[in-house]
Amino acid sequence: MGKSEIKDYGLLADGRTAALVDRTGSVNWWCPSRFDGPSVFCRLLDEDGGHWSIRPRDGFEVERAYVKGSLVLRTVFTTAQGSVAVTDMLALEPGVRGHQIGRRSPGVLIRVVEGLSGVVPLEMSYSPRFQYGRVHGYLVRRDEALVATAGATTLRMTASVPLNNNSDDASAHFRVGTGQRETFVLAYAPTYGEPGRLAIDAQQAVDETVESWRSWARLHEYQGRYAELVRQHALVLQGLTYQPSGSIVAAATTSLPEQIGADRNYDYRYAWLRDFSMTLHALWVAACPDEANRLFSWVASTVGQVGDRPVPIMSDVEGERDISERQADTLRGYSGSTPVWIGNEAWRQRQLDVLGEVLDAAWLLRDYLDPMPEEVRDLLRSLADRAAGAWREPDAGMWEARDMRRHYLSSKVFCWVALDRAVRFGERIGDADDLARWTRARDEARDTILREGWNDDVGAYTGAFGSDKLDASVLVMPIVGFLPATDPRMRATMGMIEDQLSHGGLIRRWDGDPAAFFLCSFWMVTCLVLAGEHDRASALFENLADSANDLGLFAEQIDPYSGAQLGNFPQAFSHIGLVLAAWQLNRVSTDTM
Repeated sequence: MGKSEIKDYGLLADGRTAALVDRTGSVNWWCPSRFDGPSVFCRLLDEDGGHWSIRPRDGFEVERAYVKGSLVLRTVFTTAQGSVAVTDMLALEPGVRGHQIGRRSPGVLIRVVEGLSGVVPLEMSYSPRFQYGRVHGYLVRRDEALVATAGATTLRMTASVPLNNNSDDASAHFRVGTGQRETFVLAYAPTYGEPGRLAIDAQQAVDETVESWRSWARLHEYQGRYAELVRQHALVLQGLTYQPSGSIVAAATTSLPEQIGADRNYDYRYAWLRDFSMTLHALWVAACPDEANRLFSWVASTVGQVGDRPVPIMSDVEGERDISERQADTLRGYSGSTPVWIGNEAWRQRQLDVLGEVLDAAWLLRDYLDPMPEEVRDLLRSLADRAAGAWREPDAGMWEARDMRRHYLSSKVFCWVALDRAVRFGERIGDADDLARWTRARDEARDTILREGWNDDVGAYTGAFGSDKLDASVLVMPIVGFLPATDPRMRATMGMIEDQLSHGGLIRRWDGDPAAFFLCSFWMVTCLVLAGEHDRASALFENLADSANDLGLFAEQIDPYSGAQLGNFPQAFSHIGLVLAAWQLNRVSTDTM
């Protein structure tokens, strides 16, 4: 078998963390304690990084799908001898339903092999490698389990077939006939904490977990055009949510490259305010706004009292801000793309767009923030005050430039959004003096953006004041209501981006971006809808939706020529873009009925 591509992976999730399993039945990524915790399987980033594989011994063909309404994955292997199904999942706590799922998940990865026809020989290979491949834990037998411990992490495997092991690894060779079922349970527990559940009925856990996911899905019955797609992608966003706090990670992985062999590799297993706000918008579209107070209270506690201090743009999944980067020098990287990073230095940056993104999400969910918690009111007032002064300042921008600060147009636009939404909130968050100050700053920011953001020589709004470089981030202007998409200058900008940054509807962020960015491509769909070009928008949307893998999952980027997915996976931004674009297309369909 060759190395799995990024698009070959499926997502398993339990509200605390995620695992990735490829089409050959190998779990190649799992950080069992939480999304941003240390890995026990990371063959995704190094052949020797640890894995857990179950597959037929001989050649096979693969079909797979999620069990409807869940993130439980069923893979069917068809061989010359017959066929088997492998059901993979991260277990949810028994009995939990609706919005309670994922808050107390047991940390158990379950795999069930079921014979469908014939008699199929299979092999199981288990190689845990702890702390990003740094540590080989000792595998020892205790009662009926294989136990591996390394530092703070303990794994306990039980199986219905005999297991062979040495000090590092375990394996099994077995046959499964029609109607026969074999089970494998891998339970995580902190070495020095409470022991995990010791007795788990694998099939009962599968049934319980499917029903738990479906109970959440039933609360969020989006109706409209592309309904099944919207529900599916909302479920992925739920899978990327760390339920104990409500934070949403940008992606489940670290250091999957934007360009093979290059060094644009970053750790996305953290919570950005930008992603959080956009996800709330997407979940609102998908009829999932129920926990607005809890989630905004999490933002308020994470940001803290702003005052004169910098507004944090991101944190770990529980709100810690210092997530300084370090290299995992034991890992050779995906397809040799190094370095592999743990942490993300962007936490130190100033990114002014987050001010507007948080206030925009709050305005969208205003009916669910009534009564508004005091800490949320203070947060929104503080962000508006910051936008009133900071909109004149340079920043790192939403693409997190690491060379120098610039006067990015999208950052200015989102400062305008912050002020505009604050004025709309009125006395719910500010007094008369606040509203007058925010109104003046909003109008001054708008005049300046329209004057300084346009470049006559280029014939478009460019990425930063004084720049002649196109940047797809300016597509947010009509989306947030700053300018209508029919405005002649905005329409010209859209045309320039399509002409110079697009290939087959796949849009790069800037000239020289190594691959197209899914979110920007979905932004263009929304802009076309707003410009009245509904047929073009629908065609582009459907082409983009078809660019997902066979499970409907998107990475951050896609090579517009080869179709290879690139960057961290699955990426919240990409799924958010699809949901919001589908909503805009549905609004058009509803209005024209």
